[in-house]
Amino acid sequence: MTLSRTPLYALALERKARFTDFSGWEMPVQYSGIKPEHAAVRQAAGMFDISHMGKFRLQGPNVLEQLQRLVPSDLSQLEAGKAQYTVLLNPSGGIIDDLIIYYQGLDSEGDQRAVTIVNAATTVKDKVWLLEQLDSTQAKLLDDSLDQALIALQGPAAIAELQKLVAEDLSAIGRYCHLEGTVLGQPAFLARTGYTGEDGFEVMVAPETGVALWRSLLEFGVVPCGLGARDTLRLEAAMALYGQDIDDATTPLEAGLKWLVHLDRKGDFIGRAALEQQALSLSRRLVGLQLEGRNIARHGYPVLHEGTPVGQVTSGTLSPTLGYPIALAYVPTALSKVGQPLSVEIRGKAYGAKVVKRPFYRRAK
Repeated sequence: MTLSRTPLYALALERKARFTDFSGWEMPVQYSGIKPEHAAVRQAAGMFDISHMGKFRLQGPNVLEQLQRLVPSDLSQLEAGKAQYTVLLNPSGGIIDDLIIYYQGLDSEGDQRAVTIVNAATTVKDKVWLLEQLDSTQAKLLDDSLDQALIALQGPAAIAELQKLVAEDLSAIGRYCHLEGTVLGQPAFLARTGYTGEDGFEVMVAPETGVALWRSLLEFGVVPCGLGARDTLRLEAAMALYGQDIDDATTPLEAGLKWLVHLDRKGDFIGRAALEQQALSLSRRLVGLQLEGRNIARHGYPVLHEGTPVGQVTSGTLSPTLGYPIALAYVPTALSKVGQPLSVEIRGKAYGAKVVKRPFYRRAK
């Protein structure tokens, strides 16, 4: 199978990156190494090519009203320039995908405009679902997935580095806010969002501008990072990875995303009845685990209570920042309280673990 490549692929080749197949894309998994890339983001600034992600534009007289039916979060108070992280749900309350909806306000014709960024692995599925559910006279979907580059610049020094190339005052843009501005004098969509637990921006631009932006940031000393560091960073921040921690068979209530479910603030939406029923008796929860020693709990490893399998690890790593193994796992609700002792079976042997608060890492303010 021929893998797709982003507009920044040649730049990764120049830096001798190691590549991997990620959802049909040939993506850099690391450049200098996962640990130094991870450290760069925690201590200074790192950048990621995330152009493989799906990029949709929605426009029409009632975009937010159309989206209200598809997500459990209340979008009615979403102001222009603000964003909402949320999930698309199926009728059973399962998560079709997690995504961010960026509301851009009204255009010159009075139509509402929004941008939504979705996971690379679910771009086709999401597009089909949205086209099936949206009334095209009220919200038209335009697919920019292959027409735009997307770069995530993350870390304590990220905003200062990006500001050198942007005319607009980035410090005036709050978390989960965005604007249509310029980068290197060219049109750019700038969003103060990310997937690392650090401050920073995600920048969507034309491919040629993306190449120029990447080269400029390299000259400033910003460290290029691959999917390996992106995974360890997001796991320390306890951010879910679609296809591992959440999927069509998990609900936001089970996944610790109850804060996205606004049952008391909005009317009907796809999956509402299922979530209302599940809220009465939730059988399992996604929890954070800290393991003893240095053995890593990988995806699919059994979680044990008093020697009996009770759950399963969804993601795990040896935390570069904290220095000990961490994991996410689904366990019975009765065993989900912080401090609960459990164990994980690794290569046929049980290793001690305990439930801990999430996120594992939180950046200093």
